[in-house]
Amino acid sequence: GDIVLLAKPVTLTEGDRVTLTTDVPVATDGTSKPEKLLYAVSLPPVHGQIEHINYPGVPISSYSQLEVVAQKVSNVHDNSHGASKEAFR
Repeated sequence: GDIVLLAKPVTLTEGDRVTLTTDVPVATDGTSKPEKLLYAVSLPPVHGQIEHINYPGVPISSYSQLEVVAQKVSNVHDNSHGASKEAFR
């Protein structure tokens, strides 16, 4: 079926860590198995990275809806002094 993705921007300040919740990326593909949806990070944050909370410091390039529901995915600002704020979509 059709895939629908709704995403609210997340704004981080220097040194912040924001755990992604279902309020941020919400997707559906019309099936009854939303936990099987996978997200690919096609444009990683410029001043930070997307991480799995069990592996801090290691950037990831994809994650699942199930990991978002379990609050296992974070956007982490890298403390760049030249970039006090960054938005992630």
